[in-house]
Amino acid sequence: PPPAEQFLSLYTRLFRIARTWQAQTGAAGDAETERKYIVEEARTLFRQNQQLTDPESIKTCIKECEARIEIGLHYKNPYPRAIYLPPRGLATQKGRKLRAQQRLRKQAKPIYLESQDQS
Repeated sequence: PPPAEQFLSLYTRLFRIARTWQAQTGAAGDAETERKYIVEEARTLFRQNQQLTDPESIKTCIKECEARIEIGLHYKNPYPRAIYLPPRGLATQKGRKLRAQQRLRKQAKPIYLESQDQS
């Protein structure tokens, strides 16, 4: 399907998920907080990316959304998963070592956290 249809499908899927979301703790207050988070995160990211025209950027956004949905449903947690730094991921020196570590961190960043740089 065309990207516009995929975006609309993902957007409506997120709202359906939010409507029926149950918190892992079982507490009604937690479920409501997580539902609000899902809706607000979807609105923010979809608005942030609505002007995209580059096909590769659009594919990346769609993959990120699908990955976050699947991870959220699997772990019953709507929040982004943590990113783990590669070995020796905290360079304390400036210069080449720091730039190399920044490059490693960028390479280690999973698709489901791509939008976290932008927000």
